[in-house]
Amino acid sequence: MAGMTSSTPFGPIDFQLVLLRRMADHQPALVEDARRELGVSAARMREANSRWQAMLRSRSPRGALARYRSVLGPPETSGRRGAGDLEWEEHRWPVPLWPDLRFELSTAVGGGTVWNEWLVRAPGAPSPVLRTADDLTPWSCTVNEAARAFAPATPMEGSAPTRRQLYLTLPDGPRRIAEFAWGLYQRLL
Repeated sequence: MAGMTSSTPFGPIDFQLVLLRRMADHQPALVEDARRELGVSAARMREANSRWQAMLRSRSPRGALARYRSVLGPPETSGRRGAGDLEWEEHRWPVPLWPDLRFELSTAVGGGTVWNEWLVRAPGAPSPVLRTADDLTPWSCTVNEAARAFAPATPMEGSAPTRRQLYLTLPDGPRRIAEFAWGLYQRLL
């Protein structure tokens, strides 16, 4: 597949390459398999990441929701959520590499400030069975699924904005830190 140019539309495949780029730090073999599945070169993955970073740093007045809509199309679902006095909007898009997951963008009401952006389980898709540390295999679960399965879990700041960590209570050993990229499990520390 040919490389990208600045005039080539940035679309869903390119966005998946951006997700994979952050996961390559933890699971390079899985990322290589996924990149091949998408039929793209390592150079295209680097180019997609560079273009994404340029979009994030652009001085354009276009907000995050508009950026995601331009790249991924209209969300599969959108709606308001709330907890107490706090309200936000959630928008979800399918991610073909992970058919049981959705990319979720949470913003202030009205498409404002981004509060969160990560992968979550698709409605109706079965959640993984997580009972022990052995059940935590790369890309097997989301942050929320691990937090529920190994409660009490304490959220921790990750090493980058797209990374999260959870301090988990594992039944078969000491508490451990689980690391996630874009909300998808990568490894235990």
